[in-house]
Order: sequence, then C-alpha cells, then structure tokens
Amino acid sequence: QVQLVESGGGLVQAGGSLRLSCAASGRTLSSYTMGWFRQGPGKSREFVATQSWDGVITYVAVSVRNRFTISRDSAKNTVYLQMDSLKPEDTAVYYCAVRFGVNWYLSENDYEYWGQGTQVTVSS
Repeated sequence: QVQLVESGGGLVQAGGSLRLSCAASGRTLSSYTMGWFRQGPGKSREFVATQSWDGVITYVAVSVRNRFTISRDSAKNTVYLQMDSLKPEDTAVYYCAVRFGVNWYLSENDYEYWGQGTQVTVSS
C-alpha cells in the first residue's frame, strides 16, 4: 500500500500563488509516476499535471501550463504543484495520485493510489 498526503491548499486572492505538496509513504516506490488532478464544484475530476520519478516524463495540462509547474524531490518521494496567477476558476479540491511504472498517464483511471485531497479556493 502507498499513502499520499497532500498539503498546501487554502484561500488565496486572484492573482496569488500556492504550492501544493504530496508526500508518498508506505510501499517502497521505484519507477513510478505521480499526478495532480482537481475537481471543481459541480465538475468532474480533471487532469492537471504529471511527472515521473526521474522527471523524464513531465506534462502539464494546456489549460494551466502557463501558470502551473510540477516538480519533485525523488529522495523524499514528494511531488509539488506550484500554482501562480491563480484564478477563481482554479477553485477545486486538488488530488495527487501515484502509480508504478513510467508513461504518459493522463487519465485518473491510470492511477492506483490517491490522496485525500486539499481544498484550493481562489477569491475574486
């Protein structure tokens, strides 16, 4: 089993920044891919970003690419999501997920383990 714990969410004004963290623990992780998803009010969960443990595969959704950055600290089994120039439409619960293996995993169905989510609220 793998446990994921997200942190860093909160309330921020439009134009502000937040950095989300997701720390993985439990089963030894090697050759894995971590992803970020979000689910806004009344919306389905959508892909935000993904990065493999070695950084070879890094992809950020086009809708947020100019404002969000994904990074990692593989030694700590931690992935980050830096969110800048936040907009009210970024308001959502943000989830991190992980799966073993390295590939272009862009669907929530690709991931095996999920965190509990962290709320991000952007006020106008």
